[in-house]
Amino acid sequence: MHAVVQDLEICIIGAGIGGTTTALALAKQGFRNVTVYERAPALGFVGAGIQMAPNMARILTKLGVWEPIADDGVAMEFYSIREGATGKNMGLVDCSNIEKDYGYRQTGGHRATLVNNLYDGCVKSGVKFCFGSSIDTTLDFTGRPTFTVTTEDGQSRQVQCDILLGADGIKSQTRVALLKHLNVTAGVRETGQAAYRIMLTRDQMKHDPELLALLDGNETIRWIGEKRHIVAYPISQRSIYNISTTQPDVNFAAEASATYTTKGSKKAMLSVYGDFCPLVLRMLDLAPDEEIVEWKLHVHDPLPTWVYGSFALIGDACHPTLPHLGQGAAQAVEDGAVLSIFLAALPDASPININKALVAYERARKTRAETLVNLAAESSRELHLGVGKAREERDRQFAAMKTGVPGKVPDKVMDVDVHRMTYGFDCMQDARVKAVSVL
Repeated sequence: MHAVVQDLEICIIGAGIGGTTTALALAKQGFRNVTVYERAPALGFVGAGIQMAPNMARILTKLGVWEPIADDGVAMEFYSIREGATGKNMGLVDCSNIEKDYGYRQTGGHRATLVNNLYDGCVKSGVKFCFGSSIDTTLDFTGRPTFTVTTEDGQSRQVQCDILLGADGIKSQTRVALLKHLNVTAGVRETGQAAYRIMLTRDQMKHDPELLALLDGNETIRWIGEKRHIVAYPISQRSIYNISTTQPDVNFAAEASATYTTKGSKKAMLSVYGDFCPLVLRMLDLAPDEEIVEWKLHVHDPLPTWVYGSFALIGDACHPTLPHLGQGAAQAVEDGAVLSIFLAALPDASPININKALVAYERARKTRAETLVNLAAESSRELHLGVGKAREERDRQFAAMKTGVPGKVPDKVMDVDVHRMTYGFDCMQDARVKAVSVL
């Protein structure tokens, strides 16, 4: 990399998975002036479990952080789909081939473990972090990007950089600023769905042998019913059972927090899943009232572009996805890795070539990310079918999985064709090839 490129001032807004991965990837490429601005006073997370697929693990290995993340996680041997009302096993996928075919197992992990290791890797690589730093929407995209930072004590200052990256999530202020600058409307859309996110400890489950077997098992399990489902799996070396639900958004508080979360009601939750099998109800009933959190699930309209000048969007800021495919975080990780490769290929530090690199990043990523957003939504529709012919056909397809020669799989997380597209694609190699011809 040219020395003048190494010294480019790169600012990243947001210290979530996308922001920290991008910062670490840039530092690993040799960039020496990377700063991350984060509104929160420190790293912190609501909800815990995260599915980490092989395409994500492959990148984290190259960034030098996968080993401790995997050591804390739990590799899944099977993926099970069960009928919510009866608990009957509708379909089962043996995941042992995933490691053989794609190099890594499907792993359930703790979100805090993932981001803390990314953060530690960033700090060791010289990335600077500014926590408690809010960014408003008055970004100046002309020339060198300029933005205003306001710290927790109310002090404001202007920051100018060579490259600005917006990784500030579904409620992205940088996206709002970009759309305003382009005079384009692409709003956040409510999906009509909400999710409870619950963690049960081994101590909470130990008095129920059937529940404890779930924690000690090797399955990711999805219980499905009309307009609702629950997915659960062990994390944190089997010390925690992570539970995430999806149901119609009817109980959510009128005023959501900045992260689209609110205090959930245990009574309401048990009512929503009241017709599910006793095992599920006993599991949900263990959740302490004060720890039940509900999330609104949002997506937004596809953006006409992720890039303007020396600015680009990353992760949920440009392609938020429903949590039904296990690829939301993975796609943010892919963004950061791919972006770092195009920027590292810069022949010089000119704004024209910086823009070329960012446009090449968008071309490499946009179609893939938006395709997976649509697949997640399609999977949701299949999982939540009510009584009728469509549901009968779906259940027939699930049953066919038990024969070992399934055709179409309604749950896209289990579909081998989707695996080939998601797990089998090496985004970093693809970017390296494309960077040669673009820059």
